[in-house]
Amino acid sequence: MESKLKMLNAVKIVGLTVLTIGIAIFLYGFFASDYSAITGVGIGTIMGAIFIFLMGVFFVATEEMQEKVKRQLIR
Repeated sequence: MESKLKMLNAVKIVGLTVLTIGIAIFLYGFFASDYSAITGVGIGTIMGAIFIFLMGVFFVATEEMQEKVKRQLIR
């Protein structure tokens, strides 16, 4: 159980960091810059952060289900 919590915390921290960077890039590109490509980079970074978080949660849930099935097979 402790390894799952470590994985969830790591995914949460990385996802939040990338999300914050993505929001900053998006806001800079939308309000401060004349280049619209920077806005697209910010949107892509935000989507990447969401993808990282969802994949991490999916891996933790998959690992938990595998352990649950393994425990039922041993009984």
